Amino acid sequence: MPTKQILTRREFMIGAGAALAGMSLLGMERSFAEEKRPNFVFIFTDDQRYDAMSCAGHPFMLTPNMDRIAKEGVRFKNAFVTLSLCAPSRSCYLTGMYPHKTGVVNNSVNMRKDVTLFPELLQKAGYDTAFIGKWHIAGEAVPQRGFNKWVSFKGQGVYIDPPLNVDGEQIKKTGYMTDILTDYAVDWLKHPRKGPFLLYMPHKACHSPMVPAVRHSKLYEDQKIGRPANFDDNLEGRPEWFKLGIEKGHDFRNALGDPKEFDEYVKNYDRTLMAVDDSIGRIYKTLEEMGELDNTVIVFASDNGFFLGEHHRIDKRTMNEESIRIPMMMRYPKLVKPGQVRDEMVLNMDIAPTFLELAGVKIPDTVQGRSWCGLFKGGEKAWRKDFMYEYFEDPGFKRTPTMYGIRTDRWKYVEYPDVKDLSEMYDLKNDSAEMHNLAQDPKHASVLAGLRKRLQELKAETGA
Repeated sequence: MPTKQILTRREFMIGAGAALAGMSLLGMERSFAEEKRPNFVFIFTDDQRYDAMSCAGHPFMLTPNMDRIAKEGVRFKNAFVTLSLCAPSRSCYLTGMYPHKTGVVNNSVNMRKDVTLFPELLQKAGYDTAFIGKWHIAGEAVPQRGFNKWVSFKGQGVYIDPPLNVDGEQIKKTGYMTDILTDYAVDWLKHPRKGPFLLYMPHKACHSPMVPAVRHSKLYEDQKIGRPANFDDNLEGRPEWFKLGIEKGHDFRNALGDPKEFDEYVKNYDRTLMAVDDSIGRIYKTLEEMGELDNTVIVFASDNGFFLGEHHRIDKRTMNEESIRIPMMMRYPKLVKPGQVRDEMVLNMDIAPTFLELAGVKIPDTVQGRSWCGLFKGGEKAWRKDFMYEYFEDPGFKRTPTMYGIRTDRWKYVEYPDVKDLSEMYDLKNDSAEMHNLAQDPKHASVLAGLRKRLQELKAETGA
């Protein structure tokens, strides 16, 4: 018969303490697991319009993977850029600041060195970070601060057999750019790591000259291409610079005068986005295989909008809706209920503070965008009612002047301070195609005065 063991008070306290410590550690482990920081995948395209997706009402495009993000998350109907041009918009995404604050006011100027990039802050907070895609800020292609992994290319790059800079080494790849970038992204995602990650993936597509992947080259071949409501705008009431100063190559009448050529241009624009949709599907599949899909914030967007014949234009730059509106969708089931379509005005500057708040990283005081977290938590009662747009004369495109504007949920006003020309004001509720400039209409003088006053306030608030 075994001897009965009698515990002393000290032995009992030691044992009880160990048990409590074990329970405490278990609770801490559960707490850490519950508070696991999210991963981030930010994918954006080049020159994709807000409506160039089937989920946004495109009449014939099929974008099942873009649509999946919207179906499983949120699509913002009113997403905008604060300057509709490649490099300035990219600087907004990276910093959460207006271009006049980042220093990137056109495609030829580099970022100010004292500006903080949000990937830098995530990197310092323990995130594994990768940049895979188009940099295009002052044409640089070399590894930039804030990223552990780097795959990029100089300037616009090319669609077929692109030269790349991979972690500082120049190499030449064979194949289609979108697919090659996706190969790098999938491979990087699969690498073992102990902490969370950020994949920052700006595509080349669908920037012109558009070259679709071979598998998509005949897509939509028999599709009839319609003309937008403002395609035959007579430009009456427009500023003279708008009527007479369209950049060579930005007016479809001199760039794409043949209707059949214009139709093919639009089809190739749509076709290049098909490989992007394929890419999103591959990223989705990889995250699912890793078991990280629902712990990953996926955001899909574009760097700016694009004209496809509206007001006789192609390209972007102006403050017209086709130029400044972009696709913007987010999937993160821990915060965002699926299937939402929201009306709030969101900006490209909002990505940085949203990611930082979700990662538990302090948002710098310099950030001018706003985190979306409050919108989804139900605690945001005073969301923005308007925003300021800016554009600065580009040395290579001097016919498009510097401009400042304001957009509200109903009205738009834009002025051109460096040229003696007409300002513009549109009632978007009754004139969504922006065909009737009301800035010289005395019936709307009070609205005009209010918009001008508010624009001056926004300029002061943003340090413009």
